[in-house]
Amino acid sequence: MPDNGYKAVIYDCDGVIFDSLEANIAFYSKVMRHFGKPPLDRNDKEVLKLLHTYASRDVLAQLFAGDPRFGEALDFAGTIDYRELLPFMHMEQGFRETLDALRDRVRLAICTNRSTSMDMVLEHFGIAGYFGCVMTASRVRNPKPHPEPLLKILEFFGLHADEALFVGDSELDRMASEAAGVPFVAYKAEMPCLARIDRHADILKLTGTTEGGLE
Repeated sequence: MPDNGYKAVIYDCDGVIFDSLEANIAFYSKVMRHFGKPPLDRNDKEVLKLLHTYASRDVLAQLFAGDPRFGEALDFAGTIDYRELLPFMHMEQGFRETLDALRDRVRLAICTNRSTSMDMVLEHFGIAGYFGCVMTASRVRNPKPHPEPLLKILEFFGLHADEALFVGDSELDRMASEAAGVPFVAYKAEMPCLARIDRHADILKLTGTTEGGLE
């Protein structure tokens, strides 16, 4: 265990582990086209933030607000083969090397608002074996910003809130972290936090783990 008492590092997925913006746009664009709705506006920062941070049910609820086909859109989204979108995803630089440095020092987990695609993504990129717990929107009643996903991870590992770090990049992540009492680390984002990091190896300083030559 690290001397500073942190026993786990919990990661958000999109925007932290992966640059997945293009994959998210492709996914929801497919739904919009199927129902003859206007294309997504890449210049609309609020729309991009919506796609990037919220669970798919909540995203579609907003994209289909007032549209009686919301239920149909949910069903159609569930039929999309996410393997078609994997080429649009790219792992953040230095992430695998950071996991290698952490894996024998702390527990590792994921807390994401992705639903059914998470396990497939981890297997595709060959990093599933690093994580002892993967908490998705489909495995909780209340996804982020509710604290339930983080609390379930703490319960799984048998840890107190102050024994874990949560690395995220969105306001939803920060809100969930604050509500759960878990110290928050902001990845490439400016918001209230315990620490801000611009590269994954920087988490090693917080956990008391040596970088082992990581650059």
